[in-house]
Amino acid sequence: MTADEVLTTTRAVRKRLDLTRPVPRDVIRDCLRIALQAPNGSNRQLWHFVVVDDPDTRAAMAEIYRDSLAVYRSDLDLPAVDWASPANQRMGASVDHLRDHLHEVPVLVIPAVEARLDGVSIGDQAHLWGSILPAAWSFMLALRSRGLGSVWTTVHLQQEQRMAELLGIPYDRVTQAGLFPVAYTIGTDFTAGHRTLTDEVVHFDRW
Repeated sequence: MTADEVLTTTRAVRKRLDLTRPVPRDVIRDCLRIALQAPNGSNRQLWHFVVVDDPDTRAAMAEIYRDSLAVYRSDLDLPAVDWASPANQRMGASVDHLRDHLHEVPVLVIPAVEARLDGVSIGDQAHLWGSILPAAWSFMLALRSRGLGSVWTTVHLQQEQRMAELLGIPYDRVTQAGLFPVAYTIGTDFTAGHRTLTDEVVHFDRW
């Protein structure tokens, strides 16, 4: 698989996560070895990854995720989104599938950065997010190249402190960036997604 193929076919995988096939820790370690080669702010390497394969802990994490999703949906006010469109209905069904099966996913991974971003300036936020997001995306690309998949979820961050308490993450000095369900995929025939035409979103010299 070429770099271009990995970059254009790494999809958000929910329904096609294989819930029956174990994921060895060595595979996760290998993907993280790749991820930690990512660039980061001032080369401070403030990243952390909490990898959970214990079934009871995964079940507790899934409960936090489900509770957070329910709150998110009750507060959701996005009138510009066409929830009746076939594409958005498929996405909704995919999200529901993950909600119902998250506890069965073999490995759950939480990327985090060693800093709190509450009330931080936009410049410092960019610096700190730039210290975890490239590594997290590299992790997902490494998974794809090895026949595994994931999806970048953030809904549990509404109850970030609750998750921190469950996992022993020092909430006062560490910010979670998401939750990645990790599994081998059912098939590997993922294709490029539909995206807005380049000329509509790329601006040369000025907006």
